[in-house]
Amino acid sequence: MKSLVKFTMLSLLTAALIAVPDWSRAQNAATNAPASATTTVSKKTLAVKFTGKVASVDASAGVFTVDDLKLAVTSTSKITTNGVPAILADFNVGDAVSGAYKTAADGTKNVTTLRLATVKPTVKKKKPTTPPAAPAAAPAATPPAAPTTMGQ
Repeated sequence: MKSLVKFTMLSLLTAALIAVPDWSRAQNAATNAPASATTTVSKKTLAVKFTGKVASVDASAGVFTVDDLKLAVTSTSKITTNGVPAILADFNVGDAVSGAYKTAADGTKNVTTLRLATVKPTVKKKKPTTPPAAPAAAPAATPPAAPTTMGQ
């Protein structure tokens, strides 16, 4: 009789464990619906690096082109030349630049950092110039020795 009670209790416990997942599910399909389309996930916009030569500059409009990339300078853009703050008007066509930009919602590429890569002039050390030595004078010609007679 004890074994029959144990078997019955074990069977009921097993049935309950199998049924629990079904009971815990939502009864309403709307509860299981995915989040609405109005919920937006904010993504941090990553900056894209660039390097190249300035192809055009329009300082009054705040735009310039590096190779084929059209970029815009904003009030938050950090512009430097050799680590010193600069302005877009300091840049000329052909200057080597590097920096980073972020693309705005409207597709504008707004510069976050812009650096002018100026080449520091190299000073070639000149070798000390010593005046060339004058050609050595030919040794003075010594007159031939007078002939001596032996036995005279």
